[in-house]
Amino acid sequence: MYLRAAVFCSVFLFFSIAGIPQSVVCADEIVTENNVSEEGAAEIELKASFQYLTFLPKDYDQQEKWPLVLFLHGAGERGDDLEKVKVHGPPMQAAAGREFPFILVAPQCPKGYWWYPNELAGLLDQLEEKYNVDPDRIYVTGLSMGGYGTWSLASYCPERLAAVAPVCGGGVAYLTTEYQDLAVWAFHGDQDSVVSLRSSEELIERLKKRGAKEIRFTVYEGIGHNSWTKAYDTPEFYDWLLQQRRGAAPTEAK
Repeated sequence: MYLRAAVFCSVFLFFSIAGIPQSVVCADEIVTENNVSEEGAAEIELKASFQYLTFLPKDYDQQEKWPLVLFLHGAGERGDDLEKVKVHGPPMQAAAGREFPFILVAPQCPKGYWWYPNELAGLLDQLEEKYNVDPDRIYVTGLSMGGYGTWSLASYCPERLAAVAPVCGGGVAYLTTEYQDLAVWAFHGDQDSVVSLRSSEELIERLKKRGAKEIRFTVYEGIGHNSWTKAYDTPEFYDWLLQQRRGAAPTEAK
């Protein structure tokens, strides 16, 4: 297995905002002929910099396209030391010698910041340009703060993803309508005092009510916030993940 660490990845994002009045008239103002409302447009440039770890399959050069797994760490691993990213989840397993049949990318969120979906989407753009990524097999998983980031990215660009696997995370329930056709496997401990089990339950319930067909939810009894150890050690997890394809019908794990 090859390991590559890219020190900084700069993501440039552009937004066009149209139809926003440049002058706003309050309801209690007296409107005269001098009140003019105009429409304007604004182009806003945002810049985000990530350092990240990349683990490539040992036979990477022998295949044209590979699945991509984007892993999002928790709040405790933020900063500028990439070694922190290796303490949990797939990066820990890969660093210990486990060989994965996919490209694994683990960005590091700067200290004091959060996982923002527009920035992560920009990162995906650059990863697809840099590596031999199969666009129909892009997966996102993360724990705690990274679980929140996973749910958020699912609602932001579900059309780009094949499956998501949030661990002890949460999100905005009404946004589930944006990704009700996306394959989801969520994990949570029933004794979690940091992120309530209800944070995952509400999202899963909403998805099921909307008729989502590929939904799995694993609740670990007697487990607190550290549900990620069991989640990423689940034997069938990676098999299930890699069977999901963008826009495909639900599939069963082997």
